[in-house]
Amino acid sequence: MAPPSSSDADAVAAPPPSLSSAIARVRAMLADKSDSRLAQLMAGKVFLVRVANAMLMLLSQVLLARWMGSYEFGIFIYVWTWVLMIGALSDMGLSSAAKRFVPEYTELKAFDKLRGFLVGSCWLAFAIATGIAAIGALAVWLLDSWLDHYLVIPLFLACVMIPVYGLVQVQSGIASAYDWAGLAFWPFYIIRTSLVIVMMGIAWAIGLPTDAHTALYISIVSIYAITIGQLFVLNRRLKTKVEPGPKQYEVKTWLGTALPIFVVEGFFLLLTYVDILALQHFGTPEDVATYYAGARLLSIVAFVYFAISGAVTHRFTEYHVTGDKERLASFFAETIRWTFWPSLAMCAGILIFGKPLLYLFGPDFQSAYPVMFILAIGMLARAAVGPAERLLNMLGQRMQCASIYAGAFTINLVLCIILIPRIGIEGAGTATATALVFESVMLFVVARRRLGLHVLMWGGKKLDV
Repeated sequence: MAPPSSSDADAVAAPPPSLSSAIARVRAMLADKSDSRLAQLMAGKVFLVRVANAMLMLLSQVLLARWMGSYEFGIFIYVWTWVLMIGALSDMGLSSAAKRFVPEYTELKAFDKLRGFLVGSCWLAFAIATGIAAIGALAVWLLDSWLDHYLVIPLFLACVMIPVYGLVQVQSGIASAYDWAGLAFWPFYIIRTSLVIVMMGIAWAIGLPTDAHTALYISIVSIYAITIGQLFVLNRRLKTKVEPGPKQYEVKTWLGTALPIFVVEGFFLLLTYVDILALQHFGTPEDVATYYAGARLLSIVAFVYFAISGAVTHRFTEYHVTGDKERLASFFAETIRWTFWPSLAMCAGILIFGKPLLYLFGPDFQSAYPVMFILAIGMLARAAVGPAERLLNMLGQRMQCASIYAGAFTINLVLCIILIPRIGIEGAGTATATALVFESVMLFVVARRRLGLHVLMWGGKKLDV
């Protein structure tokens, strides 16, 4: 038999065409340093952090529901909802403004202003949040006789967390502006949640009361600990990015940009949490606990939206400042697809396994299963327009966004008042889903009319700004 020729040997040694193309695609992906690729990586990191947080939160809430019972768990969830809502607003929009000013000052090489913002925004947020916390504590004291007795001390404890919450918000915004996804999201979403699980588990194991008071004391310790740790690491990293030098504090400019964002985020958060707060007023702590379990499971879908938004917002500013309109339009069209399809897949998976997941909280929690289908409609409507709200905010359409969220909040509140007394937790879900559909439709309309952009997941790329 004749020995194989060199061409035959090469043919044997060569990988199949399909494998070669796959290897080529992987190499191209690894070599791709484009903004789209970097944004995908950033969004992927944020998404993984949020998914890990969702798993930890699910674990923590299942354990808390089991350890505390639905009554105490409902009280804790109600008070923690106030912490999340007021805490997220306590920085007056400076955390979102960081994603505007850090890339803008860097692009313009205004390093005096950059150094001033990196330091001044943190102190300003802490001072504002402290003032908000003091007002909140005074309000609880004045309304003592009007509140349910079991809510007074928990609400005072909630006020203790607000000052440091404002600081952690701005620190996370600065870290996101530098694409440090781990530093931006790990401390609050992963480390804090883990600390709560561990410390609450210790309290349960040694026989301490596992009630709402204990859970809030533990929350105070955990959030202060992670904020101090995040501040230390952030300052070390910033030293490698920004050389020491003089600082220029443009407080008026910061607040002028941040306050419209604050208005938008304020209505957004009211829209997000009004169902829980209304349920406490019209229902019982058990209703709050049951509804929260279903809503929390489905809220994992929203992590895709928040991951994409957190990763790409500062890119909108960069393209707008440099006048690259075509790149901005093309990039936003990509973010819509990144948002919708994963959201749809996750929504389907969660609904399929909804009943077993609800059973983890306890047998009484399965009554929230129908609510999950109702809320899914609103979640997918929001995903279908991608991070349109962030785009509008960064391109100067803040008042339009504020008007949209004000309208959505009003719809949610009115429907909650009408529907919750009649159909209970399903009424809260219907109100929220309706408001989210309205929000998405109006974001589409405003983006189309004001920017010339068709913001749907199959939309075009025309942008006239």
